[in-house]
Amino acid sequence: MKKQVVLLPGDGIGKEVMESAKLVLNTVATEYGHRFAFHEHAIGGDAIDRYGNPLPDDTLKACQQAEAVLLGSVGGKKWDNLPANKRPEKGLLGIRKQLGLFANLRPIKSFPALEHVSPLKQEVISGSDILIIRELTGGLYFGQPSERRENGQAAVDTLYYQRYEIERIVDKAFQSARKRRKHLTSVDKANVLESSRLWREVVEEKRQQYPDVTVDHLLVDAAAMKLVTSPDQFDVMVTENLFGDILSDEASVLTGSLGMLPSASVRSDGVGLYEPVHGSAPDIAGRGMANPIGMILSAAMMLRHSFNMEEEAAEIESAVNDTLNEGYHTADLNREGGKLVGTAEMTEAVIENITTKSVSDSICSSYF
Repeated sequence: MKKQVVLLPGDGIGKEVMESAKLVLNTVATEYGHRFAFHEHAIGGDAIDRYGNPLPDDTLKACQQAEAVLLGSVGGKKWDNLPANKRPEKGLLGIRKQLGLFANLRPIKSFPALEHVSPLKQEVISGSDILIIRELTGGLYFGQPSERRENGQAAVDTLYYQRYEIERIVDKAFQSARKRRKHLTSVDKANVLESSRLWREVVEEKRQQYPDVTVDHLLVDAAAMKLVTSPDQFDVMVTENLFGDILSDEASVLTGSLGMLPSASVRSDGVGLYEPVHGSAPDIAGRGMANPIGMILSAAMMLRHSFNMEEEAAEIESAVNDTLNEGYHTADLNREGGKLVGTAEMTEAVIENITTKSVSDSICSSYF
């Protein structure tokens, strides 16, 4: 099976972790008889330096024609003084909007080998397995143009949602909950915001179509508190753009490092953009010490959600877990003992666990 994948390495450590994802995907392709055609393009600060635009037309066109997109990271201090509409992050926001990627999926799952790394108590995070679904193309980030008023002494941002935008993300959340433990928590600020009251109305209407899913409503401040005190109560969480941005980053403490977390931004037809949650980390770029796990797991999400390659995705996830259980860790995990390694060594260990399991499965199958 041949698939067309656009690679957007971006800035900072994005280039390094993207190479890790390519190596892992090529290994999976060999093991399962697939072929991934990779097409690399510029985005973010890299694109600004080369073309004067964080999202060049060629990059956007390639992404529109691709079956899936992998992105490393965008941004860095180098471009902080640029006008807001010219900064690297505009490239990422633009591609989400232009491709209609309205649903951001962020799985937050504790790894047994790393539970002691989290700043939270091990008994609090043990067994945590949450899918946060964030609406991605509406809300405060995409309201009417922000502006300064009163000679720059006042500022206005607009939180704007249309009913259909809420309906489609809520449907996605219910459908995801059905595939998991059938529990959905909707997060809003309905005691203050009219947009949240509309959000809650839509969730209540939609729950009639999914009678097998249990639904809870939580105000965002309560949700933030419970994420770090009793995360095991959550299965699927759905919320609007700003709240989802904040809550998903807060939930990263469950794994001990942002470097462990993947994400997917998808639309209804399966086309998606996949990226690690971490930033560009310019302070360690080029030093070979970046954690590639978030990028590798993002590639696994691409296989599952865009290509329906469930077995292959699970194979990568299993290899990552085995690698961590063997004691491999990068510097961001701050883990005592074990095997401290860099980006390349961690990637090689994951690949070895993929190939080892494939050989073992082949030997076992020959006996039956």
